Amino acid sequence: MAPSDTTTGHPPEPAPDRPGPAELSAGSAAADPAELAGRLRAVIQHLLPVLRGHSTHRELTPSRTAALATLDAHGPLRVSELAARMNIALSTTSRMVDLLDDRGWIARRTDPVDQRASLISLNDAGRALLRAVRRETTGLLAERIGRLPPDRQHLLHAALPALEELVDDAG
Repeated sequence: MAPSDTTTGHPPEPAPDRPGPAELSAGSAAADPAELAGRLRAVIQHLLPVLRGHSTHRELTPSRTAALATLDAHGPLRVSELAARMNIALSTTSRMVDLLDDRGWIARRTDPVDQRASLISLNDAGRALLRAVRRETTGLLAERIGRLPPDRQHLLHAALPALEELVDDAG
């Protein structure tokens, strides 16, 4: 439950560095992109560990989850394409793919365009694991969102198209 002011029983006013709904209304002046970027980064940086910390899938690290999610969204991929999409070194990606394969979460098949290369994709076990993790984190996040006051829930809903656009711009 959200903390409340002990004298009034009402929720506390937003901190000075956290604008309230009035300051965030559609009619307010545009915010500084650098300030927004810093605050958004900080929120994401603190929110992701909260979501991960409640997972029952301890063997699934953030990088492994990212690899599975990338394969789910864009697979099948060559290891080099997976590395490029995740923006990590090819050697690191190769080791991760070996680990994902050892865990039984991916399938490898020969690339029909280049018989020397392999295509990596999620198998049924990998897809089921990713669905389970997404259900867990979505449930936890939904619970936390449900504790926000309705005006904050509305603001979060209104911000989603812009956040989704940021992801679309990333490629």
